Amino acid sequence: MRWTMLCESDACTALAEPVPAAYFNSDPQGNCEVSLDDVLLNSSARTVEVHSAEAVEDTKMEGHQIDTLGLKASSPPTSSVWTTRRDGEVRLRMDEQGIGSQAPKTVHEVFQEAASKYGDYYALASKKGGQWIKLTYKMYYDECWKAAKSFLKLGLERFHGVCILGFNSAEWFIADIGAILAGGFAVGIYTTNSPEACHYVAENCSANIVVVENHKQLQKILEIQHELPHLKAIIQYGEELKEKRPNLYSWSEFMDLGKDVPDTQLREIIASQKPNQCCTLIYTSGTTGQPKGVMLSHDNLTWTASAAGRFIMLTDAKEKQELVVSYLPLSHIAAQMSDIWSAMTFGVQVFFAQPDALKGTLVDTLREVRPTAFLGVPRVWEKMEEKMKSIGAKSSALRRKVASWAKGVGLQTNLKRMNGYSEVPVNFRLARHLVYKKVRKAIGLDQCTKCYTGAAPITRETLEFFLSLNIPVFELYGMSESSGPHTMSLPHAFKLTSCGKEITGCRTLIHKPDRDGNGEICFSGRHIFMGYLNMEEKTKEAIDEDGWLHSGDLGKHDKDGFLYITGRIKELIITAGGENVPPVPIEDAVKDAVPIISNAMLVGDKAKFLAMLLTLKCNVDVETGEPGDDLTAEAIEYCRKLGSKATKVSEIISSKDKAIYAAIQKGISAVNEGAVSNAQKIQKWILLEKDFSVLGGELGPTMKLKRPVVAQKYKDQIAQFYADADKPAAAGNTLRQ
Repeated sequence: MRWTMLCESDACTALAEPVPAAYFNSDPQGNCEVSLDDVLLNSSARTVEVHSAEAVEDTKMEGHQIDTLGLKASSPPTSSVWTTRRDGEVRLRMDEQGIGSQAPKTVHEVFQEAASKYGDYYALASKKGGQWIKLTYKMYYDECWKAAKSFLKLGLERFHGVCILGFNSAEWFIADIGAILAGGFAVGIYTTNSPEACHYVAENCSANIVVVENHKQLQKILEIQHELPHLKAIIQYGEELKEKRPNLYSWSEFMDLGKDVPDTQLREIIASQKPNQCCTLIYTSGTTGQPKGVMLSHDNLTWTASAAGRFIMLTDAKEKQELVVSYLPLSHIAAQMSDIWSAMTFGVQVFFAQPDALKGTLVDTLREVRPTAFLGVPRVWEKMEEKMKSIGAKSSALRRKVASWAKGVGLQTNLKRMNGYSEVPVNFRLARHLVYKKVRKAIGLDQCTKCYTGAAPITRETLEFFLSLNIPVFELYGMSESSGPHTMSLPHAFKLTSCGKEITGCRTLIHKPDRDGNGEICFSGRHIFMGYLNMEEKTKEAIDEDGWLHSGDLGKHDKDGFLYITGRIKELIITAGGENVPPVPIEDAVKDAVPIISNAMLVGDKAKFLAMLLTLKCNVDVETGEPGDDLTAEAIEYCRKLGSKATKVSEIISSKDKAIYAAIQKGISAVNEGAVSNAQKIQKWILLEKDFSVLGGELGPTMKLKRPVVAQKYKDQIAQFYADADKPAAAGNTLRQ
């Protein structure tokens, strides 16, 4: 008797064609399902023959044990590309040809190749006492090997978490990779998380070990450790321990722990790892509900790093070594993919910024390192823009005049380039010599050929500002569930406000498009995650029966195949009249029309008309991240142009500053003129006394707006909009409190 089946070991996952009904797959939990008395695998023919059950016990394929527990015959479930089990395996989404058909690799295989290929090249650079301390790729690999053995000594179990809570550092990378080599899960935790939020992540991933940066982060874990039944040890890396406790280790103590663990023990664990198994958990900073543990496989990380790096044309270190600065939170997939996985794949040298990078020192590191590639979330680019405008405002009249001329030339020339014109006019060359080169050098981007933005929407105004200075900032788009990038813009293929085109090997589907081509953006490819840890229903919501990942984002393609994000399905406002309104384009339009506006949030779900909450651009406390009352230099300059002497948010609101309120109303009226229907016009608005922030809870770690939080926090102001809902205000009759 002979049965043909698709085995879930990595020897068989290279099957590229759709699986016929005669094949058998794993169930959604990753169990192989075939009810047979006896099984013997023939790996080359992908067949199963019936023999004695006893013979199965020791049957292996490619060194992997075959589990025959509970096998029963069934037709193949289409969800075999996902699992929610920590020890589950998935069918890899292999293509028949091209980059999607590349042989799957584990993290260790890719790292071993890097150590061999780039052994003497510098990998990591950390600034200690004013000096850069560097590790070569060979040293980096050896340190990760030592860390892995120490994790084993501490009792790290297969498929259990190692949580890392701290700012970017060599130790962060080593703990992350060491955890994976030792058979655990690497799990980043945001440094801004409360003890309760840390507890949720550590408990959810059954953490055996937590790695913290300093005493401050240690206190969070000590507060909750009694509620973590799997926790065996805590390690602190950023500073010396202030107290001795059982199972609490300094970094140097930790690294010495594993010296007696035989290499053969670690090699066995590494050999047991498969590309289609989970090795990393990324916890979504969800705007609603508890974070979900996004399970990423070895193949998710290694394939995506290779595919994305090739797509943006990262140079192999053997040819010319790329340099990057690591400063974005490593608990986020964008930073991990950029700083750890793509860097390892191409032999990039990574420089760690100072922990206060986002409080003002980032530009100092950029000037010193002069990276060749740089990724910034929109807020980073906006902060740079504000700082440059502030400095520019203090320049002499002549300098301002030259800068204004150069920016005009830069924007027009680059917009033409974007549309296919290759001619470089003489005045552009002059402007490049007089202005652009100096600006790039001043912000440390004079060697940077790849400036990227992602993780949240960026305004057209900011993109045009940098484009006018001959610094094209390219948008990329993706999510934790797609191992980071899905579409990316390129120097020779980009359009303002577009997220670019799919990375080679990735596919996009616009689901249920409307008459304008807008629909839900769905992804497919080797970069699609395995599932949410222990969340079957949520996983089924995300991955449909055909294997497409549903992003929850609304978008459309233009005639040239460029993708544009137009909103989020869950953010859609459905008015009392049944009109579907995507808020993001309207909010962006208001921010573009009124430069003093920092944040805008449209409201009006189930209501008779739309209204808007607005905040003004203000200075932020660099230590706490708390928004203050003082307006930014740019905002003050805007007020002066309008004839207002205001320097504080409170002054504008308390006096109902006529000039500012009139300017805001004028901008909103202009946006309303472009509305596709009356239902999409803003009828009322209010200025809030404080800007949104991570500290205030209105923004997530990547600066995404948490709409439910804002709606709850300002429910009284929103209710006031609709207090006279039976008599909706006419356009222009705004509520000004």
